[in-house]
Amino acid sequence: MSSAVARTSRSTAVPAYLALSCVGFIASAPAAHAANDDAGLSAVSQDRRTDILVHGERELDGPKATASIENTPRSITVLPDTVIQESGSSTLEQALRTVPGITFGAAEGGNPIGDRPFIRGYDSQGSIYVDGVRSIGSQSREVFDVEQVQIVRGSDSALGGRGNAGGSINIISKLPRRDTFVAGAVSYGTNNYKRITVDANARLSDNIAFRITAMGHDQDVAGRDAVWQRRWGVAPSFTLGIDSPTKLTVAYYHLTTDELPDGGIPYLYTNKNIPGADVTTYPADHVTTENGRTGTVPRTAFYGLKDRDFRRTLINEATMRASHDFGTVTLRNTVRYNHTNQRYIWSQPDDSQGNVYATGQVFRRALNRFDTTESLIDQLDLYGTAHTGPLKHSFAAGAEFAWEKGDNGRYNVTNDPRCTPEGVARYNCTDLFNPTPDDPWVNYASDTSDDVVPITRQGPDTTTISEIHTSSIYGFDSITVIPQLIVNLGARYDWYWTGVRAPVNDEGFRPETDYSESFFNWQAGVVFKPTKNTSLYASYATSSTPPGSLLGEGREGNAVGASRRENLASLDDLKVETSRNYEVGAKADLFHGGLGLSLALFRTETKNSRTTGPDGFVQYIGAQRVQGIEFGINGKITPDWSVFGGYTYLDAIVTDGGFAATTVGDVTLYAPSAGTGKRSPNTPEHSATLWTTWQVTPAFSIGGGAIYMSRVYGGYADERTIEDGAVVITNRLARAVPGYARFDLTADWKIDKHLDLRVNVQNLTDKRYYNKAYASHYASIAPGRSAFATLNFRY
Repeated sequence: MSSAVARTSRSTAVPAYLALSCVGFIASAPAAHAANDDAGLSAVSQDRRTDILVHGERELDGPKATASIENTPRSITVLPDTVIQESGSSTLEQALRTVPGITFGAAEGGNPIGDRPFIRGYDSQGSIYVDGVRSIGSQSREVFDVEQVQIVRGSDSALGGRGNAGGSINIISKLPRRDTFVAGAVSYGTNNYKRITVDANARLSDNIAFRITAMGHDQDVAGRDAVWQRRWGVAPSFTLGIDSPTKLTVAYYHLTTDELPDGGIPYLYTNKNIPGADVTTYPADHVTTENGRTGTVPRTAFYGLKDRDFRRTLINEATMRASHDFGTVTLRNTVRYNHTNQRYIWSQPDDSQGNVYATGQVFRRALNRFDTTESLIDQLDLYGTAHTGPLKHSFAAGAEFAWEKGDNGRYNVTNDPRCTPEGVARYNCTDLFNPTPDDPWVNYASDTSDDVVPITRQGPDTTTISEIHTSSIYGFDSITVIPQLIVNLGARYDWYWTGVRAPVNDEGFRPETDYSESFFNWQAGVVFKPTKNTSLYASYATSSTPPGSLLGEGREGNAVGASRRENLASLDDLKVETSRNYEVGAKADLFHGGLGLSLALFRTETKNSRTTGPDGFVQYIGAQRVQGIEFGINGKITPDWSVFGGYTYLDAIVTDGGFAATTVGDVTLYAPSAGTGKRSPNTPEHSATLWTTWQVTPAFSIGGGAIYMSRVYGGYADERTIEDGAVVITNRLARAVPGYARFDLTADWKIDKHLDLRVNVQNLTDKRYYNKAYASHYASIAPGRSAFATLNFRY
């Protein structure tokens, strides 16, 4: 692929809008359902059981959810579809910004672009599920086919398997309902914002229902030069036996995205440019460089290249679910095949050589990747209710079999990280204060060559191939001892194998490494109910993260491949990272169940993290501790006033980050790493969100949201020397993004029973803030103020 085809022209017609025509035939279906929307929602909640499905907005159901939220001894947040729509969210990341305690991490060289949420201070990139089935491929997820999102906090490998130290995110899809309807939305706004969605359901016969959702989206990014995003998707599904004990649902999901990726703003300087100690540096803003240049970095500054940078993803997912209700027991089997493809070259504003502070130049580091992931997962569940003497059981048991494979490689793209006059002349660097994304950059054969070559994929022999096989059994039981006392138990046993085939070496073969392990996780909790609508609980839960668990699709701190094993004395030294979570809390349903309140105090401890030991070899001595408090609110205070949000306080510390080497001459010594004892990266101390709407009249409502996030650290570094046979730290550096408060507004006018018009203003004050902090080099800057109107229709 040459640089000429690395970008897609913005004038190209968007295929999404044409693809939406495939749902037009349903528009002629009967429209009498409009008055029965609430009944239809209740019906689908009763007949569609997924791992975590919500009746209305806040009630749990499904094989592994053996009790209601109120009677489950865990901290759980359900993000309803109403909040997603009212807030104007179009991606999972945008929707989760309304949930306190969740931050997002930035991409890097080994960590691909995609959703990277942190829950309670732990990277949960590999802990995202769709309808209870793990979704491993790196991607930026859409919400056009999302019914709701549920977040379980705290270690929960008993629920979902490997990983999940801080919790998990489960996305519930839109599947067929009993009633017939056509609904959708058309949006238009500032920054060329255009979006259309359609959601159509048809009752084709007494026992067959068909549903299709579709989306087209095209926009520039507010407050950012050159950056744009475009995508389209479609998700058809049908159910046989919609009203019978035996059901079969088949669903397909497709998403195509195309964008100019945004690398954000560089940190001001690297550690070696800072005199003194204990300095925290932030993204460049008001800057005086070492050579005397002074200026302000505009929020619009984009350091990428239009003719080089691109990102394209392709997601295809097919699901088949069959179930039979025997009365008090239901048997269900779910099979899913997933295929994800991602390709990109994007300019990371890299300051690893100190260019920003020294010269006022920013190196356009060309991070690049092409990868494909595949997975085939089968889940078998048996769940229901039973009695043993005076005890009432709500139980679930199941088995899971999973095959996952990832193949990733790189493009042939070169540039020199030194912003010398030659590097600037080749447009490998650009001005800090006035970058030019239209620079005529070309790809040379090497940093010292004058031969221009096309950008091409490296050959198949250069890719890394990862594979995971998992077999699991699990069981859950919610035991009602007396109406005021409920005991909740869960356990899971996993047989895990992973193998990695490295690129072909000089001898002509692929070095292969494999690892296998079995691990057991469990959870236990007790719920005491002082009244019918209140509960007090205490719980304990564990998690396990084995080596290679991200399939190369995330920040693999404990990888298995050959490139990460050179400091292992033996592959037998590989270990599983383990976590345990202690939690006590209280929950209440007020106003006849209309408003849910929750309060939780927790402590999560992680050990066996892979680090460098004091002898320079890999050891599993790393540890982290996160403790804090969470408050949540969800529902209606009055029939006209709804609220969603909460507050999270996190005391997150890297208690043992391992050791780092210091070499002076022929002497190498090891001392504790720069991060030991510091706040965990990507973990704010305080975060709070509130989304609220008020129905002023039957036809008019107003609302808005507030988001507060305290300072977030990306990473730590220091400079060291050796004096008198000991390591001496001469300089300490923390890289961080400052805290911020953001405000959104919305207003909705119901034109008639079929149409309403909503207006959203996001980032009302045009706040300049950073939503992702990378460990070094750069931070992602959030979009500026934008506004758009949406015409919603339903028939």
